[in-house]
Amino acid sequence: MTRTCLHKRMLGIALASVLGTGTFSATLAGDLDAALKAEVSRIQLAQASQGRIDDVVDETRDLESEYRQLLKENDGLGLYNEYMGRQVANQVAELEDLRASIDKVSIVERQIMPLMIRMLEGLERFVELDVPFLYDERVERVANLKTMMERADVSVSEKFRRLTEAFQIENDFGRTIEAYKTTLVIDGATLEVSVLRLGRIGLYYQTSDASVTGRWDQSSREWETLGGGELRSHVRQGLRIARKQQAPGLLLLPIDSPEVAK
Repeated sequence: MTRTCLHKRMLGIALASVLGTGTFSATLAGDLDAALKAEVSRIQLAQASQGRIDDVVDETRDLESEYRQLLKENDGLGLYNEYMGRQVANQVAELEDLRASIDKVSIVERQIMPLMIRMLEGLERFVELDVPFLYDERVERVANLKTMMERADVSVSEKFRRLTEAFQIENDFGRTIEAYKTTLVIDGATLEVSVLRLGRIGLYYQTSDASVTGRWDQSSREWETLGGGELRSHVRQGLRIARKQQAPGLLLLPIDSPEVAK
């Protein structure tokens, strides 16, 4: 073979080699680009999956926190329900006690009304037989009590309070002295007088000019006239003491004996 032909053959082989290398490089570049795109897609899918996982984790944590809060509230409600249960039980017991007390009160009311009526009758009788000081006032008090006893809009407790109050007023009269003005009929004559009350042991009267002085005689249940300037002086002195116009002092006045006053 000639040198010229050999040279041409070698040139053709070299050219074929170069052309073959270029095709391989293009194929490799396409595969690499596809691989890169696939990797990017995989990474994106992984990121999306991780995002969903993070959302689920956050939601789970929120649910767990809410669950723990609900557990605490449930424990608190349990304690509160237990407390309320004890309170309701105590209230039921108190209600039973109140019902029993109401039943007892009804029984007591039925028993106390006859007692109060007898007490009022005794008070009325006592005022009639007692020394007649402030007679109209005391009789009116008894009459008002009798009217009140008939009223349905006044409670039994209020009736009892008013009745015991009247007894207390009568009781206080026995420990005090008093002077007041009134009108008395003495020997058929109407006189404006000052009355001196010494507890319940003595009741005296005197006109404003001290010309007539007398006392209540409980044994005869009549007014009697007292003579003597000394007795008139002591009655006048007693009136001044009762009106707090003079310091307390010794009074020499006639009184009924305990047996008669009783």
